Formats: sequence, structure tokens, C-alpha cells
Amino acid sequence: MLFQGKKHERVSTSGLSRRHEEEASVNRESGFIHVYLLDGQGGGRRLEREELGSWEPAHGLLWVHLNYAAPDAALWLDEKSGLHEVAVRGLQQEDTRPGSATFPDGLLVFLRGVNMNPGSDPEDMVSLRLWFDGTRIISSRRRRVLSIADMASDVDRGEGPGTSAEFLVMVSDRLVTRMGDVVESVDDRVNELEERVLHAESRELRPMLSDIRRQIIALRRYLAPQREAMARLQVEKVSWLTDGDRLHLRETTDRIARYVEDLDSARDRAAVTHEELVSRLSEQTERRMYILSIVAAIFLPLGFVTGLLGINVGGIPGSENEWAFTEVVILLGVAAALQLLVMKRKKWL
Repeated sequence: MLFQGKKHERVSTSGLSRRHEEEASVNRESGFIHVYLLDGQGGGRRLEREELGSWEPAHGLLWVHLNYAAPDAALWLDEKSGLHEVAVRGLQQEDTRPGSATFPDGLLVFLRGVNMNPGSDPEDMVSLRLWFDGTRIISSRRRRVLSIADMASDVDRGEGPGTSAEFLVMVSDRLVTRMGDVVESVDDRVNELEERVLHAESRELRPMLSDIRRQIIALRRYLAPQREAMARLQVEKVSWLTDGDRLHLRETTDRIARYVEDLDSARDRAAVTHEELVSRLSEQTERRMYILSIVAAIFLPLGFVTGLLGINVGGIPGSENEWAFTEVVILLGVAAALQLLVMKRKKWL
């Protein structure tokens, strides 16, 4: 139950197409995305896949980043990684929720990040699975995680992590930083909708409100559990996490908590904006119905008179008078004016 997510990742029709393309690409390409031997000073040396078999803890901290869906990566995890069966299953689990689990020989961490890949929705969040045992870092994903690509670039420049703890702190910080940009964008959109609700057409705002509320719900669904997961990491009993590292993790947790609060605020404001839009639509409908009722009230007696005079029988008064039509029109006009006067005095208008 630890690795079973309560909700599947949302996949649109276009997302399904991309998923099929990714699966076809995975079958052709290697699942070993990055393999580094970190030097402990922020830099590292790229290793070939064949060099993994000769690596020993004495050589330095090893970082292996995998696409777990690729056959060669799955085979290496199952047969050559030396990890516990549960840890291997966790690194290959497709649907995960943010969290962590301790093992006698290591720590397994699940994190989420916004999907910043081209053509994707940010709220369609990507999963990152991490294994730490003090001498190795094994990370796995299915869809590309830009924060990991940034980490690899940092290592190439000599500005990356030197220890497992620094890796965990840096990757969680980068994931949260990108979340902040998306949350700020959501907040700006809600502000814009609040300003437009009194002026724009309802048919324009209703789909926009529905979209932003869906995005907020999708983001919060994983941000709130990630906040709890980061808080749990601060108290995990692992020897390689120092007090300073735990302090950095606490700062990251506080940022996530602030983003969750911002999303809650944006959700409430979007709900108020939706209520304002519904109220405005209701007022417009009532105003139109009121005008129609006034028109009907005025023309009802006039229609009765004209209908009565239109009876095709003998004895209709004025039928022989050439001024009768004019007199009837003037009479109807006076009657309509009197009705309007009475309605105004009774404050119906």
C-alpha cells in the first residue's frame, strides 16, 4: 500500500498520444539517462553504462538516473542493483504519491514536480523516485524532469551536490522553485478573472474559471502530500542527514506550505468569482424578465381592447365614423400612459 497512489496521473487525449510516442522511444533508447561518479566537491565524471559493474563504494558517490520503463534499466534494477525487492518495486512504481520509506540500508523518497515539458500542462505533475544508501543515489522517472537535467548541468560545471544530503536538498529545492512559478501564474490568472468578471461576457469567463479551478485542484492534490513528505524527511533517522541539511529541508517544507496556502486562497477567490458571475447572470436574467413583464402588463389591456374591437360582427361602435381609428389609437395611447404613471407611483419601474 505504501507505493500505491490514490489517484492516477491525469492524461489528456494528447497526453495519451505523447505517452505512446514515449513508449516507442523507450524501447529504442537506453534507460540510463545520467551516470555520474561524484567527486564530493560539486563536480563529477560521467560513466559509461559498462563501468557500473566495476564501481565500488571506495571510488566515490555514484549517481544513476534511469528511465525505469526502459527494458535495460528495468533489468539492471532487478538483477544488478543489489537493492531490496521492495525498493526496486518502488523505483519502478508508475503511480506514486509524495512520501518516504526507510530501509535498514537506505532511504526511498517519492517527490512530485510540475510538468514543464513542451506541450504539457504544468498540473499534469511528473514523478521522481529517489534511493539513497550513503554510497549511491539512484533516481528514476518516466517523463522528463527538468530539475534533474539542471542537476546534471550543475555537476558538469562543478556546482552540483557533493553528498547524498546535498543532492536531496538541491533536487527538492529545484522542484519547489518551479512549483512557485506555476502557483504565481495561477494567482495572477485569478486576479485577472476577478477584474474581468464585471465587464467581460459570461460565455468567455465560465470556461476560464472552470479551467483555473481544475488546475488548482490538480496542483493541490500533490502539493499537500509533498508538504507532509518533506516534513517527514526532517525526522527520518538516517546518518548522512546533518542538522544543517534538515534545516534546509524545513525551509523547503515552509515554501511548499506557503504555496498550498496560496492555492487555497486562489481556490476560494475563484469560487467567490464564480458566485459573482452566477449572481450577475441571475441579475441579468431577472432584469430581462422584469422588462418583459412590464411590456406584457402594458399591452395586455390594450390587446384586450383591440381584440374586442376586431370582432367581425355587426354593431361595432365607430364602424361608420371615419375618425374612429384615430380616436381608438389616441385612447390606447392615453391608457398606456396612465398605466405607466400608476406603475411609477407604485415604484414598479
